[in-house]
Amino acid sequence: MAKQVAAVWVPVTDMKRATAFYRDVLGLAVTMESDDWTELDAGGLTIGLNGRETAETADHGGAVISFHPETSIEEALDDLKQRGGHVQGDISEHSWGRIFPFRDTEGNDLQFYTPPAG
Repeated sequence: MAKQVAAVWVPVTDMKRATAFYRDVLGLAVTMESDDWTELDAGGLTIGLNGRETAETADHGGAVISFHPETSIEEALDDLKQRGGHVQGDISEHSWGRIFPFRDTEGNDLQFYTPPAG
């Protein structure tokens, strides 16, 4: 049915604040920016930040974007905490890999993920 991901977009209330988070905290490159739509390069996948029409932030549910860390997952957790990220839990171990959840400035759920060793 589905061939590939066509787009990933995240609803945001404050475009400047959200853009700063994805650019400055996560280190993604901004490829296009406007008041109601911003695009970031996440290793060849474009993430779009879409301005909300209402001034509410999300507090649960919806899509989750999972990122591979550039370093170890432990270093990514420490770095995110130092940069002011909204970490939602510790690293958890699963048969399919390791994750830790966090949120962006708009309340959207994100996570860092590493596959199982071996």
